[in-house]
This record gives sequence, C-alpha cells and structure tokens, in this order.
Amino acid sequence: MTNDAMYKQMSAKPGFIAALDQSGGSTPGALRAYGIPDSAWHGDDAEMFRQMHEMRVRIMTSPSFTNATVIAAILFERTMDGEAKGKPVPAFLWQERGVVPFLKVDKGLESEKDGVSLMKPIPGLDALLERAVGLGVFGTKMRSTINLASKPGIAAIVAQQFEVAGQISAHGLMPIIEPEISIKSPDKAACEALLRDALLGRLDALPKGTQVMLKLTLPEAPDFYMPLIKHAGVARVVALSGGYTRADACRRLAANHGMIASFSRALTEGLTRPMSDAVFDAALAASIDEIYGASAVKV
Repeated sequence: MTNDAMYKQMSAKPGFIAALDQSGGSTPGALRAYGIPDSAWHGDDAEMFRQMHEMRVRIMTSPSFTNATVIAAILFERTMDGEAKGKPVPAFLWQERGVVPFLKVDKGLESEKDGVSLMKPIPGLDALLERAVGLGVFGTKMRSTINLASKPGIAAIVAQQFEVAGQISAHGLMPIIEPEISIKSPDKAACEALLRDALLGRLDALPKGTQVMLKLTLPEAPDFYMPLIKHAGVARVVALSGGYTRADACRRLAANHGMIASFSRALTEGLTRPMSDAVFDAALAASIDEIYGASAVKV
C-alpha cells in the first residue's frame, strides 16, 4: 500500500467505516429519509446530487466524525470530486479528521441470474482509479448481490469480484469486495456457507503479500466468518447493515468477533435536515457511539 499509516489504521485500529456512497439509484431514498422530498429536485439529477453532497458534508464536518471512532469513509464518485471546508473531500477526511477515504467504483447491478446479480461493466475504471490515487484515496468498494443459495451464481459473483479486485490492486489501492447477501433471502444461512467457501478458495489463490478487504452481510451464526477474518489475504472484514435497523445491526455485530461496521442507512437513521446543528450533531454522535461500541466491544 502507498500509505502505511492508512493501512495500519484500516487493518488494526478500533472503529468503523462510514458508508457515504449512495449512488443514483439509492440517493432519492436516502434524501427522503433525511427529510428532502423528490419534489425538491424535480427530476434534476444535478440538484439531487448537490443536496446529497450537502448532507454528506454535514456528516463529515460534524464534531463527532473523527478517527477516534470513524476510521474510514466510503465515497460516491461525485463526493470524492467535491469539497468540504474548502478542501477536496479525500484530503479533508484524512488531513482534518484522520479518516481514510475509499471510493465506490461499481456502476450498479445486472439483472438477476442464477439467484445473483453481478456487477455491470465498469467503463473507464483505470482512469477513475488513477484519479482516485491522485486525490489521496486509499481503496475502493464494489457491490454485488446474492438472493438465493445458488452455487454457480455465487461462484460467478466471487470470480467477478476478485477479477476486478486484481485490476484495483494493480493501482496500489485496497479493494473492498462486497458480495451482499439479501437479509430477505429464503436460504440466507445456505448462501453464507456457499459464499464463505467460494471466498476462501479465491483468497487461497491470491499472490503472496496481496490483501483485500471483505464487506459482508451480518451472518446468521455468530463468528461464522472467522476463517475469513483470520486469513492472511484479508486486511479486514467489515459488516453491512443490509436493511436491519441500527439497533438490530449493532446487536448482531456485537456477537461477531473481529468484524467492524461499514454502515450506511444504520448510520444516518434518524438524521433529518430540519434539525438544528446542535441537535443533528448530538443525534449523529449517539449513532456513532452505538456503532463504534458494537464494532469494538464484543459479547
């Protein structure tokens, strides 16, 4: 890795990752939850993303958003290209808050096949990765989804993720591989077993010294992913909230040793634009403390 301090923080420091990477498909829902209706941008994507950026900056500049608890943040491309307090967002995060910047690079999902949705092609990925490196970004994140316990489907998900991860690693960036299992899957535990085996097979085949991070749905059985957490090819395993409430996600996370949070909806749950800055900051601080506690203190 090009930045040893960032690597040390990501691989060992207590804390969690703030997922601030809602893209075009998930942004309207995130804004509605924040108290901004669709009518506020009237189909104008530029205005929608401007308001989303304001929300993200409000979070990132809040007094509680520091590496005492938040060790990293995942950014949408437009957020990476934006500014916070007059600085490029990645520079603000690292220099002012000690928070490691990551970039979401996937472009959404293909239609479901074999019980899974692969990533769409990512045109211009090399150019995007070069730009991210120039802005001081440490790593990337890319998401696929798993709905059914399909061995060929899950194998295809993992193969695609590791293929793109190799391209990302070649730029000196740390890839976060996110094969999300739907919490509504009728065979969630079976999906987890197939996924764990497929991931272990690919991790065993990594070149010596190569590492990835994994972002996984909280498992049905506590510590189910411990073999992945202990693998030499894994810098860290983080958990997505996946639609669970913050309370439920934190309860599940606290039972999984070695996993930390990478929450999005659970982090921003209850935050709204009409809040005064003092109320907003207090609510965000309470959310951060709860998620940090589940990431750092296990039962």
